[in-house]
Amino acid sequence: MKVGKVGIGLDLGSTAIKMVITDGEKILCGLSTATAPGQEEIGRQLIARGLESLDLKPEQVGSITTTGYGKKLYSAADLNMDEISANAAGIFRLSRGQARTIINIGGQDLKVITLDNDGKVLDFRMNDKCAAGTGRFFELVSRLLDTPLSEFGDLAGNSGHEVQLSSTCVVFAESEIISLLARGVAREDIIHALHASVARKVAAMMGRTPHDDAIYLDGGPARNRGLVEAIEDELLCDIMVLDDPQFTVAFGAAIARQLSAPTDKP
Repeated sequence: MKVGKVGIGLDLGSTAIKMVITDGEKILCGLSTATAPGQEEIGRQLIARGLESLDLKPEQVGSITTTGYGKKLYSAADLNMDEISANAAGIFRLSRGQARTIINIGGQDLKVITLDNDGKVLDFRMNDKCAAGTGRFFELVSRLLDTPLSEFGDLAGNSGHEVQLSSTCVVFAESEIISLLARGVAREDIIHALHASVARKVAAMMGRTPHDDAIYLDGGPARNRGLVEAIEDELLCDIMVLDDPQFTVAFGAAIARQLSAPTDKP
């Protein structure tokens, strides 16, 4: 394809490694794979696959920026960027400046980030003490129910009975779900209850954050329409989701050279 220099962002997360190639305005290529030992080599492979898919040469890469928990593990990076700044920059650019609040459901944490009219971070709150409500929690429930995460949204819509998940701790929630299964409770009802439980956790973290500005949900779980609807019901407002919510942090890193967001040399 005919493009000039491109930016590459690597989001080395706790559960997945995401790679984005961008022309600065949109995602040209986004690839993801599970986090595993040898993250530097995984990153190189993702970049090579992405460049090949776009018929780009290595010399067309303007910069490589890393972010996420493993951002220091990729030695060939030109820049490291903290994930809060990368998340804010990515969503603000992709939303064309509309986003004011970000709810990010990561692999092992849950964040709420508020932005000013220029996309700068005003405040953020993060829950990384418990896995409940995170991507890891959804993966656990997926295994317990023997149901792919991609089916959660549709199944929740078919729920016919109200079920409560009272635990906010992932260990006790797991026990609750096992107990519900033993009682013969339908997986549709359990998934619906799971979404409602996560929505309550999100609402508690939102606190006094205004609900009349544009709120965006991102991270892999944002692709779950049932979860989006549960959060909308809890907050009593619309929740926006971008086309590729799992890649917004990597995209924010990829455009780091164009931004004044805090970065530091590896």
